[in-house]
Amino acid sequence: MTPNDQQVVPIARARGPRDTLGRPLHDLRISVMDRCNFRCPYCMPRDTFHDSYRFMKSAERLSHEEIVRLARLFVSLGVQKIRITGGEPLLRANLADLVGDLTALPGEPDIALTTNGVLLAKYASELKASGLARVTVSLDSLDPEIFRHLCGGFDELATVLDGIGHAQRAGLTPLKINTVIQRGVNDAGALDLAARFRGTGIVVRFIEYMDVGNRNQWQPGLVVPSAELHARIHARWPLAPLDRNYVGEVAQRYAYADGQGEIGFISSISQPFCGDCSRARLSSDGVLYTCLFATHGLDLRAPLRAGADDEELLAMIRGRWTARVDRYSELRATLRASAAQEPKIEMNYIGG
Repeated sequence: MTPNDQQVVPIARARGPRDTLGRPLHDLRISVMDRCNFRCPYCMPRDTFHDSYRFMKSAERLSHEEIVRLARLFVSLGVQKIRITGGEPLLRANLADLVGDLTALPGEPDIALTTNGVLLAKYASELKASGLARVTVSLDSLDPEIFRHLCGGFDELATVLDGIGHAQRAGLTPLKINTVIQRGVNDAGALDLAARFRGTGIVVRFIEYMDVGNRNQWQPGLVVPSAELHARIHARWPLAPLDRNYVGEVAQRYAYADGQGEIGFISSISQPFCGDCSRARLSSDGVLYTCLFATHGLDLRAPLRAGADDEELLAMIRGRWTARVDRYSELRATLRASAAQEPKIEMNYIGG
């Protein structure tokens, strides 16, 4: 059976599947690239991801057509937000064409992208013209030395800041900055980041350092609880809480009381939000994961390439989601103490 012969499922959104805890399928994060041009110690440390490390070959990754087909099926099951991630997604050739195809899906899902920003100045206008709505940039420090340490030795801070400017001018807004805070590493610069982007329309979101993957040497003592950061920022610029944009939004939002924009906190360690989690993740090679801290996934590439029709693929996706029990952040202490804990999937493989 060829792709043109396969049964096409109407895209009309019915009430989507819910997992064992009643959580809907609302967000899909698609990793389009396992490679990255940084070597951040908490994600892709250089001693593991060295020059001889074997990344996926092009044929192992989902093609653009395969990504669009699967995305269409996810949208039919209730997905309303699609975020393109990596690795570094801007390393994927012809990414703007993929964005254009995703924005053209029936149902008009909201399309956004997360990037380290190094290539953003080059591609911002093209991505906007292709229909990309918004962009999030990972930026952990404004201090050149700390930035260099946290990205694995690259002097690209000015390039990233230039990319942020290009993205904002291109209209990829509201633009967000994701900052992972580690105690004793970059926490002293949190107020500098807040100050830099206050009043610019750019939203900084401070993320508690998480034990994603198996290689980042995570320890609880490295975590700066969001409440502590909030108190430090509130003492400098009073903050007022904002309502969530939708059920399942991971960031707690606050407005600056003086009207200079907003700021956010993502608190997976101190205030787990598993109960509202509505995210699925699709890896570059077509494996479906239902949690950022997953140890196993569901291979969709093999049946897709073997000729499975849309109904068969939908049944697989629906079956995996309705069986979902994930709540790692709520059970972190117990699971980490278990000698039988299996290795988690690495963040560069499924995105943040």
